[in-house]
Amino acid sequence: MTQPLAIVCYEILMPGSQLVNRLHDLGYRVKALTSAAQLAAEAATARPIVVLADLRSEKCDVCAQIAALRKNKDTAHIPVIAFADTKTSTLHASARDAGATLVASASGVMAQLPQLLEQALEVP
Repeated sequence: MTQPLAIVCYEILMPGSQLVNRLHDLGYRVKALTSAAQLAAEAATARPIVVLADLRSEKCDVCAQIAALRKNKDTAHIPVIAFADTKTSTLHASARDAGATLVASASGVMAQLPQLLEQALEVP
């Protein structure tokens, strides 16, 4: 059986690398991106079942990449779980506006990962 693919986009080591390991434990193949600028193009090529994106990037506007996913007919359906510190509520709002399926706190994403994945992958 083929393992589903998840793309994890992060620049900050924690919780990014922890998410990669936890997704492996949950039975996912994982493609880790350390530059959000590659996100939309990589999702179009790799066809993941879910994307997890850390909104805290100094190199790229992650919300713009999420919006690009939504604008592309080939990637518009991919659930996106975005996360950032709760102190950055403007990033949370921007991610929702860009089309993120779910927005979580960076501290809670690890503890709630199975539930977040289940909710994001739920077929409406």
